[in-house]
Amino acid sequence: MTDPASTPAHSRPSGTPTSGSTDAVGFILRLGCALHNAGFSAHRLEATLSDVSRKLGLEAQFFSTPTSIMAAFGPPDSQRTHLIRAEPGSTNLSHLSGLDRIARDVVYGTLGPAEGNLRIERLLAEPPRWVLWQVLIAFVLVSVSVASFLKVGTGDLLCAALVGLLCGTIITRSRRHSEWLDIEEPLSAFLVATLAQFLAALIDSGAGYAITVAGLVVLLPGMAFTTGLIELSTRHLSSGTARLSGALVTFLGLGFGVALGTKLGTAVGGWMTAHDFVLHLSNAALPFWVEGIGVIVAPLCFTVLLQANAKEAPWIVLAAATAYLTSRFAGRALGEELGAFLGALMVSGGSTVIALRRDTTPIVTIVPGLLILVPGSIGLRSVTSFSQQKVVTGVETAFKVALIGVSLVGGVLAGRALTAALRRKRKGAPADEFSRTSEWTVSRDWR
Repeated sequence: MTDPASTPAHSRPSGTPTSGSTDAVGFILRLGCALHNAGFSAHRLEATLSDVSRKLGLEAQFFSTPTSIMAAFGPPDSQRTHLIRAEPGSTNLSHLSGLDRIARDVVYGTLGPAEGNLRIERLLAEPPRWVLWQVLIAFVLVSVSVASFLKVGTGDLLCAALVGLLCGTIITRSRRHSEWLDIEEPLSAFLVATLAQFLAALIDSGAGYAITVAGLVVLLPGMAFTTGLIELSTRHLSSGTARLSGALVTFLGLGFGVALGTKLGTAVGGWMTAHDFVLHLSNAALPFWVEGIGVIVAPLCFTVLLQANAKEAPWIVLAAATAYLTSRFAGRALGEELGAFLGALMVSGGSTVIALRRDTTPIVTIVPGLLILVPGSIGLRSVTSFSQQKVVTGVETAFKVALIGVSLVGGVLAGRALTAALRRKRKGAPADEFSRTSEWTVSRDWR
């Protein structure tokens, strides 16, 4: 039998793969799976794989959803189609950075596709960037930071630390026992809300709900909600609809757990108050500078929770702090929605400019920067309002979530448009440059 690779190109059928093209197809499929598992959204994944295929000389079409990837290679009349079933991945910024480097090395010929596949396998086989005790500390500190944003008292910060530790323990354990994954959100919400209400009653504080939100902040699907809106805005309707549906189900699961936990915790707290079983701790208002510390500590926690490289921490802090401060001050002057728009614009555009200067991928700073802006806590309040028969409040809050989400999407897309114009104006930059700043992702979630 004649080897297709040894047959002249003009005499081979158009759909017959060569050994080189087979390696390239295998590399693209492996790259797609790795990017999907590391948190790529549909529109970014399809654009990136199409760009890599074109640079490798392959004619290809891609279709991605949160749970699958379809890839077709070759001319339409002789395509070879591949279907890959995939689970929605957790964001891993160090993997995304590594995959970026591997893809560029293969595209520019530094590595062959087969060697690129081996590099991907080695990258995915590496141990986690941050170990368990570091992750648990990050859960504690991010809960304390979020509590400081919610204007709680000094004693409430200790309560937030305890519920953050509880939530982190549940999440890290469920990652090791797959049977826990399906009940992770409602179980965490129930236990966190119960403990939060109990601790609030114990120190005679009225901030039980704020403590609950601070403890559950890692589970809130605000990023998934925003990413779904971005996918719908970029005409990826199937993926966007599926992602929004997933975010809604997560909100409902969290709301159910919070409702049950709040009832139980309030009942226990009422009994404690009736029997004067209360610790009279100082719960004074926080000084103004505590929130400033939280703006720095929260992005550092994102570095750990998103498994980013430690060297990226200063840039992550810069992006998240810029987003928060822009949104905060612009929101006071111009309204919350416009503040969210400007914060997202600063993150999207600023991350691309930084990436151009550093020759890195902007995703490392875009995702943490957006996380501090997404309306997850407001969405949870909407669901809990419905569970308490407060329909008007629930509808008003849900509408506010939609407005803030659309504002964030507008800011991200505007930042992309502005920086695309800047890239085109760069002296000597080719129009079809495979740039690290082209279309590297807004992630599904930050868990």
